[in-house]
Amino acid sequence: MRFLSRRLVMPNDLNYANALFGGRALEWIDEEAAIYAICQLESNHLVTKHIGEISFESPALQGDVVEFGLATKKVGRTSITVSCLVRNKATKKTICFADDIVFVRVDPDTRLPVPHGKTMDELEAQTHQELKSLNMLG
Repeated sequence: MRFLSRRLVMPNDLNYANALFGGRALEWIDEEAAIYAICQLESNHLVTKHIGEISFESPALQGDVVEFGLATKKVGRTSITVSCLVRNKATKKTICFADDIVFVRVDPDTRLPVPHGKTMDELEAQTHQELKSLNMLG
């Protein structure tokens, strides 16, 4: 799982218990997972079809930096399924985990599903090449 972005928990992100509001975490997960899927499929004509199990493990508090780890689980003909782990940057404690987030590529005019033309092997090679170009491989 690659941790690709971070967010700072601000006062307007808090619930009545002064912890990160679950709804805000879900909003961030959907956005971060969508950006990841867009980059993987090289298309921004994607819609969220499904978000599977979500488990909240520990709170994030005001001032915490949270980071989002994303991984591709499965690639279908028109879809991509990803997982997202949200954790505290400093402590590495899991805040929440969202599994089986499914995005479907759609035609921008008809909004009907269309093939994206990618395979898991191609996405893995694409990621490897990207990491290599950024000097992120050891």
